Amino acid sequence: MFGTGVMTDARGILRREHGDITTYNVLIDQMESRITKGRDGYFVSAQGWYGGDIDRLWLKSEIESDFREKPEQAEVQALWSHALDPWFNLQTGIRYDFEPSPERAHLVVGIQGLAPYWFEVDGALFLSDRGDLTARFEAEYDQRITQRLILQPRVEVDFALQDVPEIGVGSGLSKAEVGLRLRYEIVKEFAPYIGVEYNETFGDTARFERAAGGDVSHLSFVVGIRAWF
Repeated sequence: MFGTGVMTDARGILRREHGDITTYNVLIDQMESRITKGRDGYFVSAQGWYGGDIDRLWLKSEIESDFREKPEQAEVQALWSHALDPWFNLQTGIRYDFEPSPERAHLVVGIQGLAPYWFEVDGALFLSDRGDLTARFEAEYDQRITQRLILQPRVEVDFALQDVPEIGVGSGLSKAEVGLRLRYEIVKEFAPYIGVEYNETFGDTARFERAAGGDVSHLSFVVGIRAWF
């Protein structure tokens, strides 16, 4: 009844109206003050993407510092993200560390997505321009107490294939962070929160930390905001 040209145009309209569009999102996941005995500081973790349902440009950044010193950690990642299925994305690209010194560039390959039981997970391997291979895994879960009040447990672990003494990283399990944050969504896009964060280093990483006069573990109280647009 309808010609080939008409049906081709109709299919194109159908694709555009059912997801074939370009969108973006920016998430400030953590912007917080960390109150630790003798060592108060701040931490910022943000990410954003631009693209369609299947392929996106993804940017991630983290900064951690004491209030009175230059940042201990500062990194940015630029990634291409490709949807493997409705739940997980393959991400590849580069990461650049401005701190700790010396600066380093990394190749990145990882998986980010939503695991069963609604756990948000993000895991990646990093190969630096000096040949160092490291890995990072993060997981978090939003437990709604009410429509606005949300309790979020979170864990992050770092691994290294070899010692990297110039930046204080030892082989094996190098660091773990476990946190619990309670946020209140004033609106969906903006939520202040309070919580606690426990950090501990292990193995040679702990040995490097002690040699530098640092603590191998500490507990912090956190106050911050989470926002997206």
